[in-house]
Amino acid sequence: MTRLLSGVVLAAAALAAILFLPLVGLRALAAAVAAMAAREYLTITVPESGPRHAVMAILVAAVCWATSGAAVPTVFGALALTLGWLGYSVLFAHRRVQDAATELVATVYIGIPLGMLVAGQILAGWKATLVLMGSVVVSDSAQYYTGREFGRRPLAPTISPKKTIEGAVGGVVFGIVFMIVAGPYVFPLLGVPALAALGAIVVMLGILGDLFESALKRAAGVKDSSALIPGHGGVLDRIDALLFAIPAFYFMLVRSAV
Repeated sequence: MTRLLSGVVLAAAALAAILFLPLVGLRALAAAVAAMAAREYLTITVPESGPRHAVMAILVAAVCWATSGAAVPTVFGALALTLGWLGYSVLFAHRRVQDAATELVATVYIGIPLGMLVAGQILAGWKATLVLMGSVVVSDSAQYYTGREFGRRPLAPTISPKKTIEGAVGGVVFGIVFMIVAGPYVFPLLGVPALAALGAIVVMLGILGDLFESALKRAAGVKDSSALIPGHGGVLDRIDALLFAIPAFYFMLVRSAV
């Protein structure tokens, strides 16, 4: 019941934000979500005490803000900050290159995709955001139910033992169907084959994103990225599939707008 209630609240809050928040509010919300997800990612991958996680979370939020506005000066400014932080970390804070690079992955893994999500809504409206998120949600639900009903062969047993090939196939099929039905509201000029291909790409990238975060958690020996959301884990647990799916969908939005 806790999981259901928190899921309903999350869905309602996300829908309200997508439909009613002004642009600046949507960008600020995306930056805040990016910062929270970045803190969780860093806690999993580079666990340590001190202010570095907070600084990195602010940097990821800045990258998200810059990407969401699609303004060239701010994007280059965020890149300069990122490279500057990398140089400081290795040369003056005496961080291992591996740790510094792992930290900065958060900008590409979290900050840029969430910025693209808002930029996509600026470019094509709220329908684009809902179609993308709907594709991921429908696929995720289909993976669970088809996997529970028909799942026999594990998809990635060393990473996520409960995921099955049959569940993944079900997720891809239902994701494609959703994109064929809902996609024309965003891509009116695309035919069924192109929509089916887009749906397949978005869903498969989402599956990879889910497995990627599972691999991070398994390496760290944790079940969830945090306990922030009752019954659902952390922010990163809720957006892991979406992070991998956003860039491909945004690319199609840009191509369609040309």
